Amino acid sequence: MADLSFIELTVNGQPQQRGVSPRTHLVDFLRNTLGLKGSHLGCEHGVCGACTVELDGSIVRGCLTLAVQADGRVVRTIEGLSDDGDVKDLQEAFIRHSALQCGFCTPGMVMAAKELLEHRPDATRGEVREWISGNFCRCTGYHAIVDAICETLDRRRAGTTGPREDTR
Repeated sequence: MADLSFIELTVNGQPQQRGVSPRTHLVDFLRNTLGLKGSHLGCEHGVCGACTVELDGSIVRGCLTLAVQADGRVVRTIEGLSDDGDVKDLQEAFIRHSALQCGFCTPGMVMAAKELLEHRPDATRGEVREWISGNFCRCTGYHAIVDAICETLDRRRAGTTGPREDTR
């Protein structure tokens, strides 16, 4: 049996103390040890974005980050964002725009979009496309995802986050 490293971290506001193999990736730790299945393993090379989580407030690829690198730090997953309600308006926009189909990429997309909403509240449609370009989606073609993010940006700038009336 491999030697274990003892780590202490906070995940979605809850302190965690566990022994992990030094080679365990953060996303594997979250999924297999803590049972947080929202972040997915896709390419396992940091290219697809399905494993995106927050580490100390910035998004990282969970398949490229070792669990031991999170020792003493704060991790937030899509489950934590959803529970906190921080992205409720964004999630509702994803639903309105049918910006999710199979749902595999959706947690990573929402994590990336949340960071965009915080750091680039005046982002243009082109900047939104560039920001999420590191997250792959094989189902939607991105237009609906970009529409949902842009709507959320517009609504937050206008100070309205409630359900939008359909004007069709």
